Amino acid sequence: MVDEYRHKGLRKKLVAQLRRKGISDERILTAIGKIPRHYFLDRAFADWAYKDQAFPIGSDQTISQPFTVAYQTHLLGISPKDRVLEIGTGSGYQAAVLSELGAKVYSIERQAKLFEKTTSLLKSMGYGTIRTYLRDGMKGLPKFAPFDKILVTAAAREVPPALLEQLQIGGCLVIPVGNDEVQIMVRITRLDEENYHTEKFDHFKFVPLLSGINEAKN
Repeated sequence: MVDEYRHKGLRKKLVAQLRRKGISDERILTAIGKIPRHYFLDRAFADWAYKDQAFPIGSDQTISQPFTVAYQTHLLGISPKDRVLEIGTGSGYQAAVLSELGAKVYSIERQAKLFEKTTSLLKSMGYGTIRTYLRDGMKGLPKFAPFDKILVTAAAREVPPALLEQLQIGGCLVIPVGNDEVQIMVRITRLDEENYHTEKFDHFKFVPLLSGINEAKN
């Protein structure tokens, strides 16, 4: 796939739209303006890649709309060299944004077919430093904990305890929490070994966070 002049022009329009919607972090806007989102979509959707909406990517998953990506990234407050755990690699687009901000990204995907496809894509695009794992996201990645930031890109009915335990003191977890119809974006900051501070933000709609691993590759 080629990143043509028209794609770059469409990205500029998308960035302007996100700015109008209230995204003010120029580092995030710069990352979104740089990354060719159409690479992360099937060719059938390529012409609509720079619309601010979600699209299916197979395995009953979606690529989040750019506003949602920017919103969650803003809540994380990424600093260069932050160790970030992402639950739900999906297309890899969110991981690429985090990487562009200087984060060291560890990303978990439970769908084997999507995991293989996205891992290959990220490497081909030059994001070889993003470490991807076929795992159960509910359990996190204890081997590499603690993390400065944890981002969940699927809706949980309740916050997985394992993710809270894998947060660095002073670090934060951003996760949509709620039922199948609507979820509220939550940011949880770890204050010390036992205490956490919870903040609630806007409502969103995500695919559900599921446990286990789907090994199917067809």
